[in-house]
Amino acid sequence: MSIKEIDGLLSLLSEKKRKMEQQEAETNMQILLDFLHCLRKQKMDELNEVQNDLQYIKDDINAVERHRIELYRARERYSVKLRMLLDDPVATKLWPSAVDKHNNIRVSSARSSVIGMCTGNFQGKKVDMKAQVSHQVNQRKEAFGGSDPQHSLTQSGLAIARKKRVHTQFNELQECYLQKRRLGANQLHRQEEKDINVISREGYHPGLEDFQSVLTTLTRYSRLRVIAELRHGDLFHSANIVSSIEFDRDDELFATAGVSKRIKVFDFSTVVNEPSDVHCPVVEMSTRSKLSCLSWNKYSKNIIASSDYEGIVTVWDVTTRQSVMEYEEHEKRAWSVDFSQTEPSMLVSGSDDCKVKVWCTKQEASVINIDMKANICCVKYNPGSSIFVAVGSADHHIHYFDLRNTSTPLHVCRGHRKAVSYVKFLSNNELASASTDSTLRLWDVKENCPVRTFKGHTNEKNFVGLTVNNEYIACGSETNDVFVYHKAISKPAACHRFGSSDLDDTDDDSGSYFISAVCWKSDSPTMLAANSQGTIKVLVLAA
Repeated sequence: MSIKEIDGLLSLLSEKKRKMEQQEAETNMQILLDFLHCLRKQKMDELNEVQNDLQYIKDDINAVERHRIELYRARERYSVKLRMLLDDPVATKLWPSAVDKHNNIRVSSARSSVIGMCTGNFQGKKVDMKAQVSHQVNQRKEAFGGSDPQHSLTQSGLAIARKKRVHTQFNELQECYLQKRRLGANQLHRQEEKDINVISREGYHPGLEDFQSVLTTLTRYSRLRVIAELRHGDLFHSANIVSSIEFDRDDELFATAGVSKRIKVFDFSTVVNEPSDVHCPVVEMSTRSKLSCLSWNKYSKNIIASSDYEGIVTVWDVTTRQSVMEYEEHEKRAWSVDFSQTEPSMLVSGSDDCKVKVWCTKQEASVINIDMKANICCVKYNPGSSIFVAVGSADHHIHYFDLRNTSTPLHVCRGHRKAVSYVKFLSNNELASASTDSTLRLWDVKENCPVRTFKGHTNEKNFVGLTVNNEYIACGSETNDVFVYHKAISKPAACHRFGSSDLDDTDDDSGSYFISAVCWKSDSPTMLAANSQGTIKVLVLAA
């Protein structure tokens, strides 16, 4: 090639290089610009969300301040009425009875004494009259907390303790508040689009009242206090693990069952009110095999069902201490049994044979059989319907069935990393589950979505119990602790270790034991808990 041709080729390559560098620079700038636009949009969205949250907080502060001022004004009006009454004792006759309904017992008693004094003892000495009036005045002042320093100190101490609990759970409470507030605002917006008039109590915005309920409930309690204790074991059986504790329909009796092959029924009031080292059961029934689960009938107080290690589901009459029905279709250990709350003759069971069976106490054979691919650890009827059943299994999932069509689950709740050991309904739509992945989870079975995950306890290999009420979820731990969670907060609200000295318990070596069963007493703050040593405690949530 000639020099001229080489120069032309070099010029062409140089131009080509320039164009490629130009294109690469433009591409890099475009990528950077796209990133910055995306980042700005994200930050603007975050800013809008923060601004909206700040507006929610501002609106709610104004609403709460208005309500607090109304409370102060109401208290002042009441104080004026009280001063008028104290200035003229005879005026008690004219004091509206409606106001008296808001007083406590001490005020009612004081008022009755003043009236009695004015009507019956008016002819007495004036000095006595003045002394009695003065006494009643002091009583009234104490009743309203006006001159009772001890009462004021107690209330102040409780308020400080509750504020500390708020700061302890501040991040979780913040998340709960914003979630409820945003949801409430969205619902309000949708309702306004439909021209529906929305009236909030006391000017509260949607979500604030729900959060106030959570805050009030959560800060009310901080610990579990032991009020009674009993030993489940006996002289002839060293195996004491309690697998199941259940209250009867009226919360008067509770039944226990476990590896001792006995169902024991205790009177709750006797256990609580008559402290004793040994409490004798009011009823005791022997079984052929170790027991895994109990379920009281929700209508017939004397009927209870059990499942055992041989796969037998038995229906018992506690009054006669005899079995009413025995179902032996399961081929392996049956882990769980549950009576329907809406249809008293129906019960469901789950087994290691991978089968869920629905029974009717009027028939000898199962009426529905669901064959699944994994071992069944737990079953539970929906409290509002006898056609919906939740099933927890070793495949890590919760299968929610409509019994009218069992060919496929209505929902499958996925999220646990290990076997699901328990399922319990807080309401018709709220389902709690426990797993050996050391977590509890809350699900919305209506919307088929997870709501919250609870962590704090340890559960990797044993059945440690699960119990729920309207607000709280409680479970055991392999650290020999009972944990209580509020359903709106992921961290524990209270905890109690077996072996602590509430009732001079001398079991300090709690490391080798675990909690094996727990049960709330309906929607009260009282619960039963048992550990693998056979110790049963009555616990109550306390401030």
